[in-house]
Amino acid sequence: MSVSDFSHSPLSEFPGPMGSAFPSPEPGLSIDDVQRALNRSRASVYRYTNTDPELLNPPYDATKLNPELRQHKDDPLVFRPQEVRRFAEEILGLQPVIQVQPAPETVTTDLLRQILEELKAIRHHLEQQQR
Repeated sequence: MSVSDFSHSPLSEFPGPMGSAFPSPEPGLSIDDVQRALNRSRASVYRYTNTDPELLNPPYDATKLNPELRQHKDDPLVFRPQEVRRFAEEILGLQPVIQVQPAPETVTTDLLRQILEELKAIRHHLEQQQR
């Protein structure tokens, strides 16, 4: 799995400006999702995370993996995919991996390939006639 691959888990609402609540625009990643994305142990992910036993929501730390704000100390840690990507690239030095897999061969792709070859032959024939 690469840094750019994330399976999303649902998020609850986060506090907005002036105490209003608004739904998060993008689902967050659980510790397990981050562990798979970074290909690190669960203990390592917890070591990278910006947490403090005394503070529910510690201030932003650019050298750590910063979770979303929590309402209660028992809420699970949730991370934005952009934050995980930032941490992986800037702090861990990982580069995103894009995996391209060829499409499975089907009757349709075979038929389209034959049509393309026939069109190429027709074009070649027409170009020969114009000379």
